[in-house]
Amino acid sequence: QAQLVESGGGLVQAGASLRLSCSASTQTFSSFDMGWFRQAPGKEREFVAGITWNGDTAYATDSVRDRFVISRDNRRDTLYLEMNSLKSEDTGVYYCAARGSGGRWSVGSMDYWGKGTLVIVSS
Repeated sequence: QAQLVESGGGLVQAGASLRLSCSASTQTFSSFDMGWFRQAPGKEREFVAGITWNGDTAYATDSVRDRFVISRDNRRDTLYLEMNSLKSEDTGVYYCAARGSGGRWSVGSMDYWGKGTLVIVSS
């Protein structure tokens, strides 16, 4: 079991930066691969970035690869997403998610979800 709580969302102007955090209430955080997903209004939830359990490997979707950085601190049971050069199309609810096994990053591959934090980027 894992409870995930996101924070750090807000309203920003295009070009600004935000740092999202995800705090995990579990004694096994360091065993989970972790990911960030987002859901824009009227659209399906999509993968944004992921990181392996030990932090050795990170993944990101093409649209954010040059702007967003995912990281984790296993001592603090916390996941981060540093978002730079934000664009209006980055607007949406950002979800933190955890999974106990690897494979393709997708909504269906994740085992636990947070409730999300809203990011609004005004142009």
